[in-house]
Amino acid sequence: MKSWMKEIIYIIIGSFLFAFGINYFALPNELAEGGVTGITMITYYLFKWSPGTVSFILNSILLMIGYRLLQKRIIIYTIISIVTTSLSLYATEHLQLPLDDTLLAAIFAGVIIGVGLGLVFRAGGTTGGSTVLARMMTQYFGWSMSKGMLFFDLIVVVSASFVIGLENMMYTIISIYISTKVIDYIMEGMDSRKAVTVISSQALEIADKINKDVNRGVTVFSAQGGYTKEAREILYIVINKQELFEVKKVIHHIDQKAFVVIHDVRDVFGEGFTLPRS
Repeated sequence: MKSWMKEIIYIIIGSFLFAFGINYFALPNELAEGGVTGITMITYYLFKWSPGTVSFILNSILLMIGYRLLQKRIIIYTIISIVTTSLSLYATEHLQLPLDDTLLAAIFAGVIIGVGLGLVFRAGGTTGGSTVLARMMTQYFGWSMSKGMLFFDLIVVVSASFVIGLENMMYTIISIYISTKVIDYIMEGMDSRKAVTVISSQALEIADKINKDVNRGVTVFSAQGGYTKEAREILYIVINKQELFEVKKVIHHIDQKAFVVIHDVRDVFGEGFTLPRS
């Protein structure tokens, strides 16, 4: 129940941020968006139709078409997101920030919209429209959500260039690119860490020192050199960024010839990180 409530809260907050980014940064600076949102923005520019109303109608139609291809939980979450987004678009219509620098507007629109969509996707929902289509691509063809959205969004954005002009279309592409990167960052994890792989003839001594001095667990793998055929131990350590200097110092002090590979890790959970050590 707690997990379910947390996901609903993420969807509501994310949907609001998405709508706020559209009204506050995108619309007043004549930027577009992809998918259904882009279509609602085009109708706003041409006919001054309410984005909230148009968005609700079009998203409802798409959801009815695609509901059989989506899981029940996703459908429920998408309905919540569609309603919240439409209401937020309507409620924030008067909040607009025209800027002299369109690039600045595109950057901030991309960030805010990306954070909003990222929260919705992380909770397992969609905002309807092209995100429903992208979710179908993820479910049946293995596409990432950001890739599927980018594909459908660009189709609408290119069409929008006839309304907002070629220059603003280019700014819109920048905004969409930024939002897809923010989506990936939020979905893959906001708690980045470092993973260190160490190959050394003194691996066990290094592991013991890291356990004592850095207070981090070390996983030891038995391996064999492909050229020398010698048996070696390989260490695998996941640490916080601030602990990296200490780990490197320990390794260098014990074995200056150690082969070390450092990886970026997007998300870590489990004992020692999100759970206390037993």
